[in-house]
Amino acid sequence: MKHLLYYFLSVVFISSGIYAQEQEDSAPKKGHQNNNKFKQLYDEFSTPNAYRAASGAPGHAYYQQQADYKMDIVLDDKNAKLSGFETITYTNNSPDVLKYLWVQLDQNRRAKDSKSPLIESGKVEPVTYPSQFAKKYLAESFDGGFNIQGVKDAKGEPLSHMINRTMMRIELPKPMATGDKFTFSIKWWYNINNHVKHGGRSGYEYFPKDGNRAYVIAQFFPRMAVYSDVEGWQNSQFWGRDEFALTFGDYEVNITVPADHILDGTGVLTNRKEVFTKEMMRRYEQAKKSYKEPVVIVSQQEAEAKESSFASKTKTWKLKAENVRDFGFATSRKFIWDMMAVKIGNKDVMAVSLYPKEGNPLWEDWSTKAVASTLKSYSRMTFDYPYHKAISVHAKSQGMEYPMICWNYGRPKEDGTYSDRVRYGMMGVIIHEVGHNFFPMIVNSDERQWTWMDEGLNTFMQYVAEQDFGETYPEALAKADTHFPSDRGPAHMIVPYMSGNQDYIAPIMTKGLNTYQFGNNAYGKPATALNILRETVMGRELFDYAFKEYAQRWMFKHPTPEDFFRTMEDASAFDLDWYWRGWFYTTDWVDIGIKDVKKYYVSSEPNAYMKDVMEKRGIKKEQLRPLVYMVEEGSEEFNEAMKDQNPAEAKTVKEYLMDNFSTEERENIKTPKYFYNVTFEKPGGLVMPIIIEYTYADGSKKKETFPAQVWRFNDNEVSKAIASEKEIVNFALDPDKETADVDTANNEWPRKEEQGEFENFKQNIKG
Repeated sequence: MKHLLYYFLSVVFISSGIYAQEQEDSAPKKGHQNNNKFKQLYDEFSTPNAYRAASGAPGHAYYQQQADYKMDIVLDDKNAKLSGFETITYTNNSPDVLKYLWVQLDQNRRAKDSKSPLIESGKVEPVTYPSQFAKKYLAESFDGGFNIQGVKDAKGEPLSHMINRTMMRIELPKPMATGDKFTFSIKWWYNINNHVKHGGRSGYEYFPKDGNRAYVIAQFFPRMAVYSDVEGWQNSQFWGRDEFALTFGDYEVNITVPADHILDGTGVLTNRKEVFTKEMMRRYEQAKKSYKEPVVIVSQQEAEAKESSFASKTKTWKLKAENVRDFGFATSRKFIWDMMAVKIGNKDVMAVSLYPKEGNPLWEDWSTKAVASTLKSYSRMTFDYPYHKAISVHAKSQGMEYPMICWNYGRPKEDGTYSDRVRYGMMGVIIHEVGHNFFPMIVNSDERQWTWMDEGLNTFMQYVAEQDFGETYPEALAKADTHFPSDRGPAHMIVPYMSGNQDYIAPIMTKGLNTYQFGNNAYGKPATALNILRETVMGRELFDYAFKEYAQRWMFKHPTPEDFFRTMEDASAFDLDWYWRGWFYTTDWVDIGIKDVKKYYVSSEPNAYMKDVMEKRGIKKEQLRPLVYMVEEGSEEFNEAMKDQNPAEAKTVKEYLMDNFSTEERENIKTPKYFYNVTFEKPGGLVMPIIIEYTYADGSKKKETFPAQVWRFNDNEVSKAIASEKEIVNFALDPDKETADVDTANNEWPRKEEQGEFENFKQNIKG
């Protein structure tokens, strides 16, 4: 073996000498900055500090504020008006002295003088539907927004305050030092919007056939803004798209509604025996023991009987929640109500659904089961769901989430029939919105600044949970489907977006309000990036461990993107700066192709390369020690060397170098006969692993993955030498569509005549 090593080293030294001279001749004459795709993210990341550690974990000095609420809420069903009196106790856990507090007034986006509609561009359409024309030009604007009737301290003295659109600044009588608490109250009311007519994340739907409304109520009270080590006060205005950064706290909420209403919301119902009938209590106790099928608490027949009652009396429902970041509730006399228990860890959680008869039969069949399955999937991937219930509420054209409660669309036709699309859409949105209990209701990222940390992480988890749901309940799938037909997550689904016009694409790391194609940017692309990271780059074991570590480190806390990025690396020993930079900080796309494939055979005769070396160095053949020469198929020396034999019957390396091996080594040595030099090119900007599949002459296949770091010295093209005992007749890149490659026309060798689905993607990008 020493002789063989010497022969190989001889070739290396001879080759490297010529290569070094070529490099010297072509050396750059000017310096350049480090633009390597594997450069660390020190320039992009903030410096670790006492609040946020370099590992991605909360630092030893990490803090967060607390806001506790006591509220009395009254719903005026006749006039669709909501009134409230709330008392807030704010605790300053920061090391800073605070002179004022900021409170969010999200309903002010609906005020008549709101600036939100004015930031959207628009033009006169040459043709439009009458209803759209009337809405745009003829309709009276909705008179929404908070009417603040008083802001007072604990003694009832007025507090100086200033309202700047969706934010209210409250002046403190004296600055708050670390550890101080300040209690104050706000009295308010507003007109509730028809969310079907006017849009929005909350409001009511009106049912003209029976004259009832179904309310889904959120952002309904002035809420404390977040004060943190990252932003200071997060008092960015609410323009309508970016959602909410919120402070954790405890809630005691009394909600007064018509006596014939059914209500549920965030928190434990503390007066259940007062608001439930005896029959409802019996059914509730039964539901607590049912783990397979939902138990109906209020039936469709009972709900329909109340649709014409319109009670004049009222009833107060009392809810109490600890350590939540927000509060929402739903109420209507039309609601059917069912529940079932689901085992999470060592405790039972109630999966709950509220829906009018218009949601049946779809909702009674699948809503609560979708809630239960989602809690199991998310808990497996993150942490055991900590709250005692999760509620799915049926609301037309809605998909929105709050702690322990969410509203979801998906309505059958009036005759009760529905398509597969409607069924999958309903299941998917329930899984997504229930999943938001984990991100961001518990892992509490700043949605106003980094929308993808909420929507992207949750969409990734939604894909995992949808596949789990299809496995747990195969009867929920259409007969033609073997898996849940997720519309986001798999790599190939993001290709049309990433190969689109660069003028209308923004990096993921862009404030949500300012992104083009919001759904693709905040939901689809980050979800796909995480799915590729899990399935292709890291593998499930490493990814799942690190992802769970992130979730558990930051549950009930306020993480940033850097905390996520750093934790994923810290818990996996995977350097992913190249991945974060490419997928999250740029709009680069994936395009890896096979530029060229050359086949070689071994020869004992000097090839053209060696002859050139011999001529330049004045070396004669008899002066050379035995060397292995590679001749390219079809070349002049190939034709000369193989003129008297079939290439497939040519000598192997083993036969040429047999004298260099012991008898035992000869028995174990491989016998490659075919040698290929494969050159990969990368027209796209993203570095990714090279996944190559070989098809052999006998029909068998083998897949091999070269890590992304193979591109570290050359961002344009790399070559790999492949030795094979069997002849390879086809090379195929990314055969299972794992990398979101936008142009598959260059993915096979030999080339196929047809150019692939995205033949013109380069022109689209230039456009």
